[in-house]
Amino acid sequence: MLSFIWMCLIGLVAGALAKMLMPGKDPGGMLVTMLLGIAGSIVAGFLGRTLGWYQEGQTAGLIMSVLGAVLLLALYRMLKKGPAAG
Repeated sequence: MLSFIWMCLIGLVAGALAKMLMPGKDPGGMLVTMLLGIAGSIVAGFLGRTLGWYQEGQTAGLIMSVLGAVLLLALYRMLKKGPAAG
């Protein structure tokens, strides 16, 4: 239970930092920011294990979680724009 609370707090911080690095009009409040950070941590952990930076079962740190959240936010904005006309 304590690890879940810790993951949510780190997710909130990572999501908030990602939104500070990429300001813009994105939907959602604190819950969406927290989910963005948690998802960013999962993505960063997966990429880190794939690239050999992390061992199996090792989680991403705060910096990699922020980078993962920035990546997800950039993907969201690209998909939100839709296909390029022209």
